[in-house]
Amino acid sequence: MEKEEKVGTVSGQYGEGQIQVLEGLEHVRKRPGMYIGTTDLRGLHHLIQEIVDNSIDEALAGHCDTINVCINADGSCSVTDNGRGIPTGIHHTEGVSAVQVVLTKLNAGGKFGGGGYKISGGLHGVGLSVVNALSEWLEVEVYQNGNHYKQTYNRGVPQRELAVIGSADKTGTMVTFMPDVEIFESTIFNYETVKVRLRELAYLNKGLRITIEDKREGQTAFEEFYYEGGIRHFVEDLNKNKVAMFETPFYFEQSFGDVTIELALSYNDSFSETIYTFANNINTQEGGSHLDGFKFALTKIVNERGRSLNLLKESDSLSGEDVREGIVAVISVKLPEPQFEGQTKTKLGNAEIRPLVQRAMNEVFGSFLEENPAAAKEVIMKCITAKRAREAARKAREATRKSAFESVALPGKLADCSEKNSELCEIFLVEGDSAGGTAKQGRDRRFQAILPLRGKILNVEKVRPNRALENEEIKSMITAFGGGMQEDFDVSKIRYDRIICMTDADVDGSHIRILLLTFFFRYMRPLVEQGHVYIAQPPLYKLTKGKVEKYCYSDEELKSELEVMGKCDIQRYKGLGEMNAEQLWETTMNPATRTLLRVSMEDAQEAENTFSLLMGDQPELRRKFIEENSKLVENLDI
Repeated sequence: MEKEEKVGTVSGQYGEGQIQVLEGLEHVRKRPGMYIGTTDLRGLHHLIQEIVDNSIDEALAGHCDTINVCINADGSCSVTDNGRGIPTGIHHTEGVSAVQVVLTKLNAGGKFGGGGYKISGGLHGVGLSVVNALSEWLEVEVYQNGNHYKQTYNRGVPQRELAVIGSADKTGTMVTFMPDVEIFESTIFNYETVKVRLRELAYLNKGLRITIEDKREGQTAFEEFYYEGGIRHFVEDLNKNKVAMFETPFYFEQSFGDVTIELALSYNDSFSETIYTFANNINTQEGGSHLDGFKFALTKIVNERGRSLNLLKESDSLSGEDVREGIVAVISVKLPEPQFEGQTKTKLGNAEIRPLVQRAMNEVFGSFLEENPAAAKEVIMKCITAKRAREAARKAREATRKSAFESVALPGKLADCSEKNSELCEIFLVEGDSAGGTAKQGRDRRFQAILPLRGKILNVEKVRPNRALENEEIKSMITAFGGGMQEDFDVSKIRYDRIICMTDADVDGSHIRILLLTFFFRYMRPLVEQGHVYIAQPPLYKLTKGKVEKYCYSDEELKSELEVMGKCDIQRYKGLGEMNAEQLWETTMNPATRTLLRVSMEDAQEAENTFSLLMGDQPELRRKFIEENSKLVENLDI
C-alpha cells in the first residue's frame, strides 16, 4: 500500500519561478473594505493576521517552527519567522525581485499552482500586498542565501530596490508596518485581541512556537504559546473551569491524501455544547461540511453503542442535541483548495470533507467507545439524562408558549415604544422599579422601551432549560424580545434592534450584568453574535464648580477633568436612581450624547471560560479568580 503523503509537505521548488502573477495591485487603498472587510479595529488587526498567516503557511510546509509578533514602541508591528524567506531573485516576467512582486502585485504568491504551497490560509496570496497598500510605511527584511536583504515602502510604493545590507547565518522573513491613519479609524493595536488569535494558531499547529511582545510605554508585556499536544490542550483549556468526564481529551489525526483531519473532544458537567471548527487555521464560525460530518457521525455512533450495551431500546434514539450536551470539541481540517461560503465567508463548503470526517469518526471514536465500555456507558447515560431533560424542557416551553409566547399580551411591567419598525427600536433592561421609573420618565417613548427586572435574574449556568423557563424575569425577557429561545430562537423576529443592559455602577449592578450576559450567551447567542446586545455607560461622577457641571465616565476622565477644573464638588454615582430623569437621559440614554459598549463574540473562548468560572459550580476556582484579581478592584461597595 502506498504511503499517504503528509499534509504540508512541499512538492517542487520554492523560488522566484514559483511566484505566479495574476493581476496588478488596484483599488486596495480606494476600497479597503473589499480586501479586509472593514476599516475599524477588526480590519486593523486583520493586517497582523494576514502577515502571520504567511508565516503559518511556511510552518505547514515544514519550514518554520517559530513566529514572533511585536507591537513596537512607536505603534508599528513586526512579524518575524524562521522560514525560508520570501524569494529574493529577479522574477522571470516582472523584472524586479520576487519580494517586490509579492508586496506590490495583488494575487501574487506561491499559492496559485506554482508549486510553492499545498496548504495555505489567509487571503490566498493577497495578504502582503494589501498590508503594504494600507500602511503608511512598511519594511521587509529577508534572511536568505547568507545575506540580509531589506526594502522599504511608503503607502505601497517601493522607495528603493531590494538590497543586501549585511550577512546572515539564518533564514526567514521580518515584516514591520505602520497602519495608515488615512485608512483606519484607529491605528492603535489591542494586545489582547492579537494575543487571542496567536494563542488559537498555536493550538491549531502543534509544535509551533508563537510569541507576542508589547513594547509600548506603560503596557509592556511578553507571552509565549507552544502546545505540543495542539488542539488537545485547546479542549483541556476550554474545560478548565468545569468537571471533565475524560481524564485526557479523546484525540485523533487522520490523513486522506492531501487532507488531514484533527479532532479532540471531551464531555463535562455543563448543559451546553462548545464546538470550534477550523479549516486551514481559519475559524469557520458558521460551520460547514466538517461540522456536519462530525455531528452526523457522533449521533450515529452513540446510538449504536447505546443499543449494543442495552442502554437504549431498539425503538429509542438520541437526538443530535442529546449527544452534544456538555460536549467540548475542536475540529481542524487542512485541505488544498478550501471553499468558503455563508454570510461572512466562514462556512466550509467542500462537500468531500463531510464523508471523510464521518469515516474518521467511525473508525477512531467508534473504536474508542467499543474498547472503553466504562467511558462509553458514562457518555451514553449522560446523553439519556439530557434527552429526558430536553423532553421536560419542551413541555415547559410549549406550556409557556401557550400562556405567553402566543399571547398578544406583553409583560405588564414593560413600557413599550410606539415605533413598529424593529430596526429603529431599543429596549433598556434596568434593575428594580425605582430605576425603571426614572428611565421611563427620561426615555424617548417613540423608540425606547423599558423593562424593569426584579433583583438578580436566575443563574442559567446552573439549571436546565425547563427550570429557567419557570423564572418570571426570564419569561418577561423572552416575551418582550419576541425571538424565542435556544433552538427555537429566530433573530429575525426580535422586536428591538438594540438590547441594552443598563445596570448600576456598583458590584450588584456588575453581577446582574454578568447574569444577563450569561443568559444571552446560553439561550440567545445569535443576539450577541450579530451585535444586538449593548452595555450602557452611566457616569461614575458628577463634577460641579459654580454653575458648571461635568460628568465623568471613568477614573481617568475624573483625574483629567480635575486637572482642568481644579478643586470642586464631586458626586459619586452608585445607582441610576440617584439621577433624575433629565440627567439619566442626558448622560446615558440620549443617542446623541451617550456611550454604549457593544458585546461581541470576538473572544468566545474567554467568554466561555469567564461565564463558567464566575457562574459555575466550582467555588474554589471562583475564589481563586477573585483573590488573584482583587488588587485590580477599585471603589468596592460593601
